[in-house]
Amino acid sequence: MARGGGNRSRLLLVLLLVSSLFLITLDLRGVNLAGSIRSGVATAFSPLESIASKIFSPIGNFTSDLKNFNQSKKKIEQLTKEVDLLKSTQILDEDTVGQLSQLRNVLDLAGRGGYKVVAAKVINRGSSATFKQTITIDAGKNSGVGINMTVISDSGLVGVVKSVTSNSAIVLLMSDPTFKIGVRIAGTQSIGVVSGQGGSTYLLQLLDATGEIKKGDVLVARGSQDGKPFVPGVPVGTVTTVQSNASSITQNADVVGISNLERIGVVAVVTSPPKNDPRDSLIPRPRPTETIFVTPTPTPSPTK
Repeated sequence: MARGGGNRSRLLLVLLLVSSLFLITLDLRGVNLAGSIRSGVATAFSPLESIASKIFSPIGNFTSDLKNFNQSKKKIEQLTKEVDLLKSTQILDEDTVGQLSQLRNVLDLAGRGGYKVVAAKVINRGSSATFKQTITIDAGKNSGVGINMTVISDSGLVGVVKSVTSNSAIVLLMSDPTFKIGVRIAGTQSIGVVSGQGGSTYLLQLLDATGEIKKGDVLVARGSQDGKPFVPGVPVGTVTTVQSNASSITQNADVVGISNLERIGVVAVVTSPPKNDPRDSLIPRPRPTETIFVTPTPTPSPTK
């Protein structure tokens, strides 16, 4: 009997935490409905309210803190600790913890880039009549999402909004064969165009006749006028192979996308471009190599 009561308490806690994640999404979009729902949840689950508040409070006010990245960074660091706590205590399943981690990281990327964003969950994957590779997200006109807005993940570019309803939107993925974006090689002024090819690799065509492509070059979005359809500075991909063709007028290269489009569950729609171009500040940095010093054990002197 005691085991049944424990299972019910565990189920109530999981339900409360999932409900809280839903409320966070509403808070990030500024939806007033969150207040009334929150009060109902608090009444039903009042014994566990303080636990949920402790876990999810780092995210609730993130939008208002985007202008002050130092404060936002502290919130993200606190959220990281709470997510690690959830992993260790196994309160939530692996999928929910993964979505929390993606939410944390995409907000971090948006904060560093100075982007105003609306967070959203991926609710469907599939093709439309016009495009082959799309996703549907649970944010639309009511949340400030509009056509030709950049969509990012926790790593970088995902795609662009192509159609919107009141509460959802269809995003054209950068892997679609019709997708093209102007890019710049990080660290240089060389510009080019990246095109989708229907898979996980992309084609870079360098438009700068004097430029040079090297394996490992990171590509970032050049940005469009008024930030639509693309805001500047978003990481796009990394060069894997430089194509050598003497008869080609332009230099070409194979590129792997910065975002894993197969695993994304949480994205952010950039509703307003940054005041200043973040340039290369958002590209992933390799972790520094740790140097380990080993002190040799002295060899004992032979006994005479």
